[in-house]
Amino acid sequence: MVHMHGFDDQLKELRSPLRDLRHHIPEAWDGFVQLAKHAEQDGEIPGRIKEAFTVAIAVTHGCEGCIAHHAKAAARAGTSEQELAEALAVALLMGGGPASMYLPVAWAAFQEFQEAESAG
Repeated sequence: MVHMHGFDDQLKELRSPLRDLRHHIPEAWDGFVQLAKHAEQDGEIPGRIKEAFTVAIAVTHGCEGCIAHHAKAAARAGTSEQELAEALAVALLMGGGPASMYLPVAWAAFQEFQEAESAG
């Protein structure tokens, strides 16, 4: 089922089971966290653009938790609506029809988190 609101609540629901799982695989999880940190930081490509593309990749995989996580990160990183929209166009190109069903999910998640960032 596709969710179109309550993205922060989705992230909250994932926290407890993820925390439990991390205790069972600490080395693997720490490696993943380090990989994400280095992959998403500013470089030749600004981090805000990288976050837009992480949302797009999440769309092509149909991963709502990933969409919520990275939409929040994109909003925090200062990704503009146009930057995200263009990244989502690439997701549509690469993911076709199935990805098109997750485009509005990603857009709604980003807007929800962008509004929260603007509010403080």
